[in-house]
Amino acid sequence: MSAGKHNIIIDQGATFELTLTIKIGGSVKDLTGYSARAMLRSKLEATDSTAFTCTVTNASGGVLTMGLTPAQTDAISAGRYVYDLEIFTGSDAIVNRIIEGYVEVKRGVTR
Repeated sequence: MSAGKHNIIIDQGATFELTLTIKIGGSVKDLTGYSARAMLRSKLEATDSTAFTCTVTNASGGVLTMGLTPAQTDAISAGRYVYDLEIFTGSDAIVNRIIEGYVEVKRGVTR
């Protein structure tokens, strides 16, 4: 399975949340026994990263959320980044990259 492409925009200093329903082959993926993780980096080779908080919110419905707090988004400089989101089982026995793409962090006016 190849990861889907999805570019996102994050407003600096604001709460960010993305809710996804995972489907594979057109059918909802049961996420029972799975966890999720996602990271944002300035480029693929970068060692510094920001981890999204990822939560499976409805395992049988294939629903998960990924998010950042206002403090986290405020700490990210405005610009273009890369990210991906994976689902995985214990000890990484199964790992699937679900989506990947670019992130544009937009600077806020109100501070």
